[in-house]
Amino acid sequence: MEHFTPPKVGKYLNPAMLTLAALGIVLVILLGTSIYIVDQTEEAVITRFGRYIGTKGPGLQFKLPFGIDRNYTVNVKTVQTENFGFRTLKNERSPLYSNQMSFPVGRYAAQTNESTMLTGDLNIIDVEWIIQYRIVDPKAWSFNVNERIATIRDVSRSAINMLVGDRAIMDIMGPERTAIEAAGTEFMNETFRGYGLGINVIAVKLQNIDPPSGVQQAFDDVNKAIQDMNRLINEGQQVYNEEIPRTKGEAERLIQIARGYATERVNRAMGDVARFNSVYDEYRRSPEVTRQRLYYEMVEEVFKDREGTVIIDRNLRNFLPMMNLGSGAQGAAQRQAGGR
Repeated sequence: MEHFTPPKVGKYLNPAMLTLAALGIVLVILLGTSIYIVDQTEEAVITRFGRYIGTKGPGLQFKLPFGIDRNYTVNVKTVQTENFGFRTLKNERSPLYSNQMSFPVGRYAAQTNESTMLTGDLNIIDVEWIIQYRIVDPKAWSFNVNERIATIRDVSRSAINMLVGDRAIMDIMGPERTAIEAAGTEFMNETFRGYGLGINVIAVKLQNIDPPSGVQQAFDDVNKAIQDMNRLINEGQQVYNEEIPRTKGEAERLIQIARGYATERVNRAMGDVARFNSVYDEYRRSPEVTRQRLYYEMVEEVFKDREGTVIIDRNLRNFLPMMNLGSGAQGAAQRQAGGR
């Protein structure tokens, strides 16, 4: 009976080849466990034997091999979003026009356990919102909190519930939206800094704010009434803005006319007083001459609109020359002639 004798390995593989193969395997493992690439939107948190030693930026990086150093990449550039009160599901496909092709589409799904809240005036309301945040401290994000996403969601829900619970339902649906968003952002950032989570909330955006479906119609009627009230107020304000300035302008015009008239009357009266005082001074110095001059001026004033007038004395003993009592040098000459 013949026995099978296996060939000797040494005939095909010598020790030098085995050494080279072993060195090649070690080199591959060495390179595979010591070289890594960090993307442009990421930073790498490095640990040595589980202890943090530093953070590396984008590019080709090196570390100690064989698991001595470990790298954990963290996306620090992308703005991340969390939805509350609703979800967008992408597990459906919709046909593209009349072709047989299809593409995935989102499907809205409400989460009433998150959106249903109690307002400050004891009304129930459904509030949907989103938060947008960015990781700003990769080390804190990696090591300080275990349940990071759960913590973000719990803090956000607590903040919005608190802010909604401090306000009336009509304020939440109307003028207080912006205030709630700003206060929510500030509260969340303060809380996350206290937890050392390593993120910064960029924005809180309220989405749909609706009363429960059973009273939706009543709230719609109230909103319509409020809109009608605001419209009427705006129309009245528009008329007010048109009429009041016009009326004020007319009143100011009349006041200016009255002031001008008063100034004119005062100046005229002062001029009359000054003229009377001047005539009186002349009269005191030459009473007869002044009296005669005033007489002539009076006659001229009476007959200034008449032409071809003949003046005679009362006893018909003397005819005065025909006088032109109009203005100008000729009338003055005739007055002087009549005086002689």
